[in-house]
Amino acid sequence: MSSLQFNSLINIKLTQESGQTSQAPWRHNSVGDMDEFNELIYLKVPLIINELSDETINLNNLPILLKLSQDKSNFNEFSYLYEFPKKLGNHQFSQILDEKNLSNKEIKTIENEINMELTKIYDLDFDLEKFYEFLLDDEKLAPSVDFCNGLRLFMAKDPFECIISSICSANNSIVRWTKSIDKIKHNWGEKVELDSGIFYGFPRPNQFLDFYDTPIEEADADGHSYEIDCYTHNLKSCGVGYRAPYMKKASQMILDEMDLKDIFDMTYDEAFDLILKMPGVGPKVADCILLYGFGFEEAFPSDVWIKRIVSHLYFDGEEISAEKTRDFGMDHFGDYAGYAQLYLFHYARKSGLMEKIKK
Repeated sequence: MSSLQFNSLINIKLTQESGQTSQAPWRHNSVGDMDEFNELIYLKVPLIINELSDETINLNNLPILLKLSQDKSNFNEFSYLYEFPKKLGNHQFSQILDEKNLSNKEIKTIENEINMELTKIYDLDFDLEKFYEFLLDDEKLAPSVDFCNGLRLFMAKDPFECIISSICSANNSIVRWTKSIDKIKHNWGEKVELDSGIFYGFPRPNQFLDFYDTPIEEADADGHSYEIDCYTHNLKSCGVGYRAPYMKKASQMILDEMDLKDIFDMTYDEAFDLILKMPGVGPKVADCILLYGFGFEEAFPSDVWIKRIVSHLYFDGEEISAEKTRDFGMDHFGDYAGYAQLYLFHYARKSGLMEKIKK
């Protein structure tokens, strides 16, 4: 496919590796002066989906591999290619999904969908320059502009994946929870074979209900045909620990009690109260879900580090609660709260402020 270009201020690598997100970084390659990022996304392209669907496969979304490229010294643009799957499960698509077999209208539809997805995922409609003017008016945050140039919110591709990932991230390190999510996708996600390799989709809520929680539960179902260590097709073996039942109960709630699409039309307070009802979700996780999964940029996720950073910068080191931190962030930064939290965290990490606070 031809290379398509975006002209927006964004540092993609920094955005993906900021440490404040609800999804794992995309598959990354450093090639000379270029950074490359590959990830599977799913598009609503009815004219293609209807053609591919048959009695043996129910294709609701079209999997596309996005291949982003950005010059390491130029954060004002990036380009991308996209790739169709050769095989989905047991179904060969390479004959049908070929650029030569698609009409100009079909190609334009696909590329319009990709552009909308990229704009959403990397929040490209957000005016960073205007935000920087806001930061420079705050003497506490003004230095963050130099450390965070091109940093944007890294929005979730899928709200359900965001919910499960956020539950998994609670009291967990970035490295551990991202590995857990990758294992969940590898164990139960839709396998998509492409020229660039194998990628996996994210399981759906109804699938989570059938997952075994522990190796023992999996072994019991199998009649203990093997040693316990051999049983790895369960949530505990993915490293989610005590969060396994939370993930399954949240999936059940989504199936029985709520339509995630409705959340986009709620007020922040309505959405916060609803998400807070999910097992394993406290105020910080709820705000992460609302910010990264549903685009509520007035959310201000407050963990122990954000609390310490806010205390150091705005309260002379006074001990403050997570709730007070959250209320301060939302009041002080307003519609920029989500971005301010992102910039505070990254600035503290990279400037040495976090090490200073630790001492």
